Amino acid sequence: ADRLTAIEVFVQIVEDGSLIAAGARLGLSRAAVSKHLMALEDRLGVRLLNRTTRRCSLTEAGSIYHERARQILAELAEAEREAGRSGALPTGRLRLNAPMTFGTML
Repeated sequence: ADRLTAIEVFVQIVEDGSLIAAGARLGLSRAAVSKHLMALEDRLGVRLLNRTTRRCSLTEAGSIYHERARQILAELAEAEREAGRSGALPTGRLRLNAPMTFGTML
């Protein structure tokens, strides 16, 4: 599974409180959400969420990871906005070359 997607899925699960709600918001099936979460937990070697049939709750490791993951995703979103803004408007010095007669006419 894609590492960034797994992190986004995890953060959304925590914010929505369930795998189903996170899947609906992200346009993913419950199975896909579960797959991303399990891949993330396997990669980290730690359980991030305690899951029951009705709700999810953060483990201690999950709470720590969630806070850092939210910060990272927010910083990534800001970096994308800044990159988009920097290319939107031209900046810097503009030089024009024109014949001498053009300059004397103006």
